[in-house]
Parts: sequence; structure tokens; C-alpha cells
Amino acid sequence: MTTTGRHRKSGAKPSGLRAMAGRLSWGLGDQAVSSLTNFAVGIYVARELGVTAFGIFSLAWVTYGVLINISRGLATDPLMVRFSGVGTGVWRAAVARSSATALAVGALAGLLSVVFGIVVGGSLGPAFVALGVILPALLLQDSWRFAFFASGEGQKAFVNDALWGVAMIPAMVLADLHGSVVAFLLAWGGAAAVAAGYGYLQTGLRPRLDGVRSWLHDQRDLGPRYLVENVSNSGGSQIRMYGLGAIAGVAAVGTVRGGELLLGPFLAVLMGLAFVAVPEAARVVRRNVRRLRTFCLVLGGGQALAALLWGGALLLVLNDRLGELVLGDVWHTAEAMIIPATLSVVNASFITGAATGLRALGAAKRSMRCQLVASALYVIGGLSGAAIGGAVGSGWGVACATFAGAFVWWSQLHVAIREHVPEEARTP
Repeated sequence: MTTTGRHRKSGAKPSGLRAMAGRLSWGLGDQAVSSLTNFAVGIYVARELGVTAFGIFSLAWVTYGVLINISRGLATDPLMVRFSGVGTGVWRAAVARSSATALAVGALAGLLSVVFGIVVGGSLGPAFVALGVILPALLLQDSWRFAFFASGEGQKAFVNDALWGVAMIPAMVLADLHGSVVAFLLAWGGAAAVAAGYGYLQTGLRPRLDGVRSWLHDQRDLGPRYLVENVSNSGGSQIRMYGLGAIAGVAAVGTVRGGELLLGPFLAVLMGLAFVAVPEAARVVRRNVRRLRTFCLVLGGGQALAALLWGGALLLVLNDRLGELVLGDVWHTAEAMIIPATLSVVNASFITGAATGLRALGAAKRSMRCQLVASALYVIGGLSGAAIGGAVGSGWGVACATFAGAFVWWSQLHVAIREHVPEEARTP
């Protein structure tokens, strides 16, 4: 090989690394914008509505969390797996069908939400009617984000989410004039509709509703598995919140959500790390699978330590004056949630470490089994605690449940690594 050839080869590597670093940076940036926007909305609504009305808003919010995971399992997760880095024509055809699937899920779920809201009535019903109206825009906007990451254009996802955040400012101000849960939900979804419309301009694509059936058929080997894994995670949270509301009242839901909001900025960073962790773990597996356990332990342990520091800072810094400034009247009950919520995040950090390892190993059956068990423990712990001690009892029940769940995840990671090592040893 000539000297020029060596220089050319060595010069290509930094370029690839820079491109990868750029994609990862946009992923972290977009997740930060998305999560921090949701955090800001939660704080603003909590301050303006008070604990009971905020509890109603939170029930609509956790329902949205389940539905967006259904949409991702059927529409955008398969897109990310099968159509990342493909040719433009193939990507456009896939996005037209996957975005239509997300829109269809939003329309169907929205219709059911409207019907449910009308039947339930009372103070809860109008919130679910409003949620049903905004769901198609929310799920379509989310599908554009994943389409951009599949094409390696994370900067477009960042701009789209930033636009959503900017549009939210005047929308929330107008909602505040009305001062109701419905107004704030419509403001949130209205801003998402602006971003969803801009996503159409960014891609130049119109969702192909006639392609939904073929998309679901073509992704039938991936969609159901992702659907179960996603929904078992978010569904556990929804069941816990609904059960908590039935056992201890809607105000208890607002208390728990207020405690979670205090850890919002920290959780935003952790969610952003998910864009980086699995690819890095996969590189560890390719180099030496025996080092994966150490990698996952360092990953989970580092996050857990950061969670402890964040929770400790909240306890030391937040007094009644600052707490009321952040959460309004919700602070007076949410304050007691800081310690159990922090411990839950510490345990969840170790779960994240083990889950990253299982994903990198491609142990899908084990990760699904772990998620189902962990979600069941979460619901049992949260509702048992609620029956014993209301909102605070539910918080401590979840802390115990996530502690047990971490053992389940790590035991499966240990077995998966042990099974993988002989395979690696037999490879010539």
C-alpha cells in the first residue's frame, strides 16, 4: 500500500466518527428539547391548575403515554429497524406508510377517547374528549421525529420539536386565560399540530392511509413484539395512576406526578442517553462480550449516582418558597415524594443498564420477559402502597418494585452473556 493510500484510509476514519458523533449529538439534543418541553408544560400546568385538576390532566397524560407507545411499536420502531440508512426512494415509501399508521392509530384511539369521555362525563370526561381531539396530531408529529432519525437527519427532528416548543408558548398563555384542563390539553395538542404540519413540509410526504394495512402486514414479525414490550412499560404506569386515583383520589395522582416532575430534567438527560447506550454496548459485544457486564454496570451505576445527587440537591435546595414557585400548590403534597421517587429512578437506572445489554445481545425474548415481570411488579407495588399509604405509600411501593425489577433484569443479562460466550468461542 502506498503512503498516499495509507493517508487516505486513515483520513476516512475521523470523517466517519465525526458523522456518527453528529448524529448522536442531534439525538441527544432532540430528546433534550422534547423532554424539557414536556417538563415545562407539566410545571406550568401544575402551577396553574392545582393538585386535583392537575391529577385529571395527569390521567390524560399517562393515557397519551400508552398510546404513543402503541404507535411506536406498530409504526416507527419497525421503521427504525428496517429503513435506517436506506436509499431515499425506499425511505420515502416507508415513511409514507409508517406515518399513516401512526395517524390511523391516533384517529382510532382519539375516537375511543372521545366516546369514553362522553360516557364518563363529570370532571374527567371533558379531558378525555379533548385528548381524543388532539391525539392524531400528537402521534403524527412523533412519527416524523423517528422518520428523520431513520434517514440520519436528526437536525430536522430537532427543529421540528423546537417549533413545537415555541408554538406552545402562546398556546399555553391563551389556555391560561381559560384556566381549565381542557384548555391546556388543546393548547398542547394545537402546538403539536403546528409541528406535525411542518413535518409534512420538511419531508414533502403525505401519509398514505391506503398503505396502513400493507405496512402492518409487512412488519408483522416486528410490530407485535415491539407493541407488547412498549405497552407493558407505559401501561404499567397508566394502571398504577388509574388505580391510585380510584383508591386514594385524583389529588393523589397529581401528587405523584408532581414528585415525578421534580426529577424531570434529570430524566430528560437519561432518555437522551438511550440514543447512545445501545450502539456503544453493541460495539462492546463485537470486541469482547465478557466486558459487556462491566459496561452495563458502569452505565447503570453512573446514572444511579447522578440520580442520588439530583435527589439530594432537591432535598437541600428546595424549601417551601422555591417549591411553591416551581409547582404551586402541588408542592405541599409532592414534597414527600422526593425520596421514594429518587430511589425509584436509582433502581430504574440499573434496569436501564441491564436492558441496554440485552438489546445489544439481541436477546429480545429475554428483554420482553423482563419487561412484563417488571411492569407487573410496578403495578402491584404501586397499588399495594396506595392502599396502605395513599400517594406516598404508592411511591414507596414503586421504589420497592423497581428494586426487585432490577434483580430480574440483571439475572437475565447474566444468563444471556453466559449463553453468548460459548457461541463466540466456537466462532473461527
